[in-house]
Amino acid sequence: MSDHDETTENRLRKELPDEVAPGAAEAGDASEGTGTPDERPEPGLTGRQRLAQGLWPPRVTRAQLIVALLLFGLGFGLAVQVASNSDGDGALRGARQEDLVRILDELDDRTQRLEDEKQGLEKQRDELENSSNQAEEARKQTVEKERQLGILAGTVAAQGPGITMTIDDTKGTVEADMLLDAIQELRAAGAEAIQVNDVRVVAGTYLTDSGNGVSVDGNKINAPYRFKVIGKPQDLEPALNIPGGVVQTLEKEQATVTIEQSDKIVVDALRAAKRPDYARSSSQ
Repeated sequence: MSDHDETTENRLRKELPDEVAPGAAEAGDASEGTGTPDERPEPGLTGRQRLAQGLWPPRVTRAQLIVALLLFGLGFGLAVQVASNSDGDGALRGARQEDLVRILDELDDRTQRLEDEKQGLEKQRDELENSSNQAEEARKQTVEKERQLGILAGTVAAQGPGITMTIDDTKGTVEADMLLDAIQELRAAGAEAIQVNDVRVVAGTYLTDSGNGVSVDGNKINAPYRFKVIGKPQDLEPALNIPGGVVQTLEKEQATVTIEQSDKIVVDALRAAKRPDYARSSSQ
């Protein structure tokens, strides 16, 4: 090599910077990044490994977890329902014709049994209603019968259409048998309740002469004798006015008889209920 060549080489060395070692160069390149030393990727990791480190472990919030659980439950329920429907449809779809006929027969039999049971229950209901109605009707009839018997026995007051007959005996010639004939004639004409003055006339009533008056069941009454009678006025008055009847007999004894019809006659004289000494109901 010539002196000229050595001089040129030395000059070029002085002008070029010193060579940098390979390790220092790599360190310098790494230090030029924007991240801190802790955020630098670990040496020797591939891109796939770094991606996996970023995805796991997952960062999940509470709201996301609740939504995920709800979606899971909903999906599970839908799956179970679809599977159940599929099983039922599949069972019927795959059944033989004989099985389908048997199933239909069983359904028809069950429907008929339910219908029979319904009719039986409706019949029991009707019987109970009829029984209740019959019991109520029997009770009403019993009350009505008791009221009728009370009227006949004289233990209850009564009112209705009828007549009022007044016998004025100024001469004192009217006797007990004449008043008894009047009572018998009224009963025969359909009288339902009779009262003479303040005494109720009943089935066992008896009349006797008592001085200047008449005694009815031991109760002395005096003229004028006032009969209050409940019955059909159109039948009662003619029965008393028949020829040779009560009115003509009393008038022969110089008594004055007055008869008045009315739509409302009140018989309010009462008799105390008497218990028989010996007679008893045969049902006891």
